[in-house]
Amino acid sequence: MSDFRCTYRLQLNESFGFRAARETALPYVQELGASHLYLSPSLQARKGSLHGYDVVDPTRVSDELGGEEELRALCDAARAAGLGVILDVVPNHMAVSEENRFWSDPGLRAKFFDIDPSSGRHRRFFDVDELAGVRVEDPEVFEVTHAKVLELVHDGLVDGLRIDHPDGLANPREYLERLRARGVPHVWVEKILEPGERLRSWPVAGTTGYEFANDSTALFVDPSGEEPMTEIYAELTGERRTFAEIAHEAKLEVARTTFVPEFERLRALDDDPRLEEAAAALHVYRTYVEPAGGRVEDDDRRVSEVLHEELRRIVLLEGERSPRRDEFVVRWQQATGPVMAKGVEDTAFYRYFRLTALNEVGGDPGRFSIGPDELHAAALERLARHPLQLLASQTHDTKRAGDVRARIGALAGMHERWAARVRRWRDLTGGMDDPNEEYLVWQTLVGAWPIVPQRLELYLEKALREGKRTTNWIEPNERHEARAKAFVRSLYDNRPFLDDFEPFVQDVMLAGEHASLGALLLRLTSPGLPDIYQGDAFWSLNLVDPDNRRGVDWRRARRAAEQSVPRRDTLKFHLIRRVLRLRAEHPEAFSGSYEPLELGPDRVGFVRGGRIRVVVPLRPGDWIEVAGDLLPQYPQELSLLR
Repeated sequence: MSDFRCTYRLQLNESFGFRAARETALPYVQELGASHLYLSPSLQARKGSLHGYDVVDPTRVSDELGGEEELRALCDAARAAGLGVILDVVPNHMAVSEENRFWSDPGLRAKFFDIDPSSGRHRRFFDVDELAGVRVEDPEVFEVTHAKVLELVHDGLVDGLRIDHPDGLANPREYLERLRARGVPHVWVEKILEPGERLRSWPVAGTTGYEFANDSTALFVDPSGEEPMTEIYAELTGERRTFAEIAHEAKLEVARTTFVPEFERLRALDDDPRLEEAAAALHVYRTYVEPAGGRVEDDDRRVSEVLHEELRRIVLLEGERSPRRDEFVVRWQQATGPVMAKGVEDTAFYRYFRLTALNEVGGDPGRFSIGPDELHAAALERLARHPLQLLASQTHDTKRAGDVRARIGALAGMHERWAARVRRWRDLTGGMDDPNEEYLVWQTLVGAWPIVPQRLELYLEKALREGKRTTNWIEPNERHEARAKAFVRSLYDNRPFLDDFEPFVQDVMLAGEHASLGALLLRLTSPGLPDIYQGDAFWSLNLVDPDNRRGVDWRRARRAAEQSVPRRDTLKFHLIRRVLRLRAEHPEAFSGSYEPLELGPDRVGFVRGGRIRVVVPLRPGDWIEVAGDLLPQYPQELSLLR
């Protein structure tokens, strides 16, 4: 097994399977200096799946990706190249499909799936009817659904697992302890931690890294821009509510509409009329009370304080106990996560646009920025508790790539120019029907430019439907959507607008690149395990899926590796390769201490293991000039102390 230095995520599909990964991506990832390939779900998914999360047979490797022989060949080739392999696993659900023998066989359906005997309805993954919750808490179900994954681990082909959506499980701790007992050496959980929430004491290496993605974005947002950006947003859109108010409204809305079946099932166990309001009041995904073992942790007690007294007592196992109440507690905890995910990330994030760089999975758009002290505190805690936690910037689930967030975040430092521009653009274009949606378009254009009209139109359609204000997925307002798309298309032919827009975008682009390079250096050198999403070693202007699951030009990646001097379009690639080589040369420094440097509010710096000094300026135009710096072409300092 390779030492953990950096993971590189590959998004596999039918046109980019195991053989293509071995032949085209593996040499590039090796040259880049990553230590592990991080593969998207690789078990048999529904035919034509573009992502692999709709598994139909967890007992075999995906035929569409090349089958088990090709997966083993990829793992063997990776090991020969000095790389390990991490596999994404989906324990919570499988696809509802005739392709799925566990679903289509009446003798297996109730054993493997969480089905309500009174209604015949199955527990869903969030609001997706085509994905049914699996009873992985049953030891027999666990053994069957994990036999192939455990075989790959025991054969030495896979070094660790990324566990998708553990919050959907009846007992996440028990599940993770079972993986550890079965010999899985490293596990990362896709656990969404809200600001201020800590990961439980589970047997895991850490989370998949959304916390770092949000912190590193907020670090480069100029705090002086908070009040003026808030006022600009209110002036242009009329929206003066806080994000917390909008999020609560959205959570309550989805609880009362989207998740009616889930709350009906809960009321069959405990007929409380206030369940939807209670779910909307929670500020985290869920609690982790375990009725079977009577386990209630202090964190659960603290979180449950927002519930009304009767429900709080039930959830905390106080007072009278019964099998019905215990089942209620388990199902309640499985229901609150979907309310949070769909209410906040897939609704409120598409309604509140003060600064969309902050609208990211696990983030709080109400928190405008953070300072060096907050970043240091998070780094020190990570080093103490989860030194191998992944540090992400972009994933297959992020709303925007890190480079897009960096550009949009830079607007806080040029708020006066930004306000003048958006006012002028409305005059030059006539604006949209809805000023809030228009404000989203301007930020998206600035963040992702140049972007072809088709990508922007598809993004806008999804964003408007997710927001559920002027259209939605169930009953789309096609006339409104058509007008919005027509407006977007018209921008590309509006010469007065483009003449005003493009010079401004060039300035934003430079400021965004400054922040992107700084955040990248922090990701590569901070405590934790840096994670690179495919294609993100170059400027990445991806928007939300499916935009962020587009293919990668691997020939371009190979050409970049042949450059002796980095160009502007390959700065990220060369920075990653240089720092990862330094990590390989000095592993003890990067696994050692973290000493914060006091550099004021506009720079952040630290020393790793008494050997590596890192200093990053937080504001555009600030460059670090150091003799002997290992990064002479970059605005940051990376120094080897003697």
